[in-house]
Amino acid sequence: MADTSTGIDRDPDPEPLCEDPPPESRRTRLWRHAYNLFPAYRGTGARIDHIGGGWRYVRVRVPFNWRTRNLAGAIFGGSLYGAVDPVYMSLLRRNLGDAFTVWDKAAAIEFLEPGRGTLYAEFEIDDGELETIRGSIGVGESIDREYRVAIVDREGAVHAVCRKTLYVRRDA
Repeated sequence: MADTSTGIDRDPDPEPLCEDPPPESRRTRLWRHAYNLFPAYRGTGARIDHIGGGWRYVRVRVPFNWRTRNLAGAIFGGSLYGAVDPVYMSLLRRNLGDAFTVWDKAAAIEFLEPGRGTLYAEFEIDDGELETIRGSIGVGESIDREYRVAIVDREGAVHAVCRKTLYVRRDA
C-alpha cells in the first residue's frame, strides 16, 4: 500500500521480537530500573524490559492494563509514543559521549491497528551508524538523523510505527 504523508508504510511486514538480545550488564540492569522509576517515564505505563550491555539495544514493553487503556478499549496512543520517545536519544548520547549534543527534533507516529494486548518496541544502534555520525560532522557542525521503530505484539504484527528525527552536534 502507498506510504502516507508521514512516510510510514500502512501495510508493513511483521517484525518479530529478537529472540536472543545482547546480554545486560550489571550497570545497564541498574539503569533499566532507574529509567522505570523515573516519574515521567513511569507515567506512560511502559517499562523498559532490557538494555544490552553496550547500550546498543533496548526493548520496551507497553502492557495492556487499566493505566494504558483508552476509552475505546485499546492502548492509549500517548502511552505508545511516550514509551518510545526517549530511547534513541538515550542510546546515541550514551554511545557518542560528551563530545556530542543529541536532542529530539521531530517525530511522527502512525497508529495502524488497535493494541489490545501487550506491545513491544525494539531499538538498535549499530557500529556503522555511530561511525557514520562521527565521520560526517566536524567540531561545531550538526546533522539530523532519522530512525524508525515499530511497535509490535508478541507475534510481530505491527500496531504502530514511529519515525524520530534527532539533531546531533559535535561539540569537541
